Amino acid sequence: MTSPDRIDQDAERLLGHVREAHDKLRAEISKVIVGQDDVVEQVLVAIFCRGHTVVEGVPGLAKTLLISTLAKALHLSFNRIQFTPDLMPSDITGTEVIAEDKTTGERSLRFVKGPIFANVILADEINRTPPKTQAALLEAMQERQVSIGGEAHKLPAPFFVLATQNPIEQEGTYPLPEAQLDRFMFQIKINYPTADEELEIIRRSSSSSRADVHPVLDAESLETVQTLVRQMPVAEHVMRYALRLVRATRISEADKPGVELPAVVREYVGWGAGPRASEYLVLAAKAKAVLDSSTHVTPEHVRSVAKPVLRHRILTNFNAEADQVTTDKIIDGLLEAVPVEAASAGEQKAMDRVMG
Repeated sequence: MTSPDRIDQDAERLLGHVREAHDKLRAEISKVIVGQDDVVEQVLVAIFCRGHTVVEGVPGLAKTLLISTLAKALHLSFNRIQFTPDLMPSDITGTEVIAEDKTTGERSLRFVKGPIFANVILADEINRTPPKTQAALLEAMQERQVSIGGEAHKLPAPFFVLATQNPIEQEGTYPLPEAQLDRFMFQIKINYPTADEELEIIRRSSSSSRADVHPVLDAESLETVQTLVRQMPVAEHVMRYALRLVRATRISEADKPGVELPAVVREYVGWGAGPRASEYLVLAAKAKAVLDSSTHVTPEHVRSVAKPVLRHRILTNFNAEADQVTTDKIIDGLLEAVPVEAASAGEQKAMDRVMG
């Protein structure tokens, strides 16, 4: 990038290619997955941002099928790990075993990689395994490596974790602590399909034909897109809008002079979002701008990713539980209450140069 106000010509040309690849990706995924357009879009945004995602949905909504199909379309390796109460950290990271050299008879320790050594990991029902196993996965997510016997083993790049949770049955589960949940860029909610979509699912599942998913991108191309997302320029007023949204969730700000929190926050929020929310709001908005072939990020891009970024970072209080107010409703109230400031004269000129 030559300037924070515009992308270079190579990056601008890449925008068109990314949009074309995005359309092809959606077409390939739709061969297998019926509907769920918003879910697919949010998963792609998270991958393009090098972020991880936690998905909440009842069983049977094709969570596993979605992520395995996406891995095929991106030509990436895929592993599914079923989390259970007896799963140990070494079951996912790998372990050292004694290997014997048949020619010399010497024995040595050899590291056997676990299923986490893949580009795309589906951590199925992550809340059903004990905290020490959860922590092993989350350490790998953060550090992009596994340490065994004092030696660090790098995970393959790109590396993306999609963890699922069942919102219905909570007996015998180990809910992720808020600090660990905060490491996930998005929390995505999958809902039931429409009647027409479910009818199409029945047609496909009862047919003998199987869709053939063709790769659209590879690891190298995906990393190029991830770099382009980081290069996308963001005007100061857009960053400040994202910041105001996040700070408006913090009930602790209410006592500070000049701070007016939205009524929905004062009444229903017990604890607000931390700094990671601000970072991810802007980064996800950049990815949305790239997918829209936009040359800059707008407040509307920020608004479009507010729910998956904020919904698992806002803790509600007893009033919200009593009135059945969800975090999504609180975020709707935030988006209505927090105004979008106009760009300054200098920022407007910069954006005009980018668009022109």
